[in-house]
Amino acid sequence: MTLDFLVPLGFGPTGWGWPLLKACSITLSAAICGFLLGSILGVAGAGLKLSRVCACRMVGSCYTTIFRGIPEILIVYLFYFGGSVAFTKAMNLGGLPGFWSLPAFAIGVMAVGIVSGAYQTEAFRSAYLRLDRGQIEAGVSCGMHWMLLLRRIIAPQTLRFALPALGNIWQSAIKETALLSVIGLTEVIRQAGLAAGATRQPLLFYGAAAIIYFVVGRVTGVFLARYEHRLAKPWSR
Repeated sequence: MTLDFLVPLGFGPTGWGWPLLKACSITLSAAICGFLLGSILGVAGAGLKLSRVCACRMVGSCYTTIFRGIPEILIVYLFYFGGSVAFTKAMNLGGLPGFWSLPAFAIGVMAVGIVSGAYQTEAFRSAYLRLDRGQIEAGVSCGMHWMLLLRRIIAPQTLRFALPALGNIWQSAIKETALLSVIGLTEVIRQAGLAAGATRQPLLFYGAAAIIYFVVGRVTGVFLARYEHRLAKPWSR
């Protein structure tokens, strides 16, 4: 059985191995940066939805409702084209004529992060509501100030309860990076399309892209499962 059909995936002068690896690194970078941005927005959004102030709760609810209800591809388009138009107008007002486009990577991270943050908001909010209020009251009665209470009781247990949902959101963030090919970011899907067009072997390269996504998702999923088990150890004794 010959493996000549795999030659285009090699790392030689005619192979597409290095471009695919570079595209994989861009995909991972966009997913990680977007997920981290989403974590910041998720914590802030959960704080808003848990606030006693009605206006804050309304802002948090609007955020999650809007960005969980709009298709991700539309959000990417809105940020890319709408952001470029707004940036161009701002630059023109500043005396710099012409059209100014925003970097595709930055737009991609923002789009993935805002969508991820909407889902992480609900994950953190639900996890916080699962906390044992007796532990918080005990910490307050022992004289813990709010930062110490947050560091020792609230944050560790909230993360523990939220981690299964965060794992699913991370997997979604990885797959959402495939949508960034429509704005010109050379991630895995776009690079696979370029290679498929050049070699006329779409099945080979799109199959390779599927394997890349599967391996990345599987490896990170195992890591998150181990971390979840580690966080649960203090409460399983």
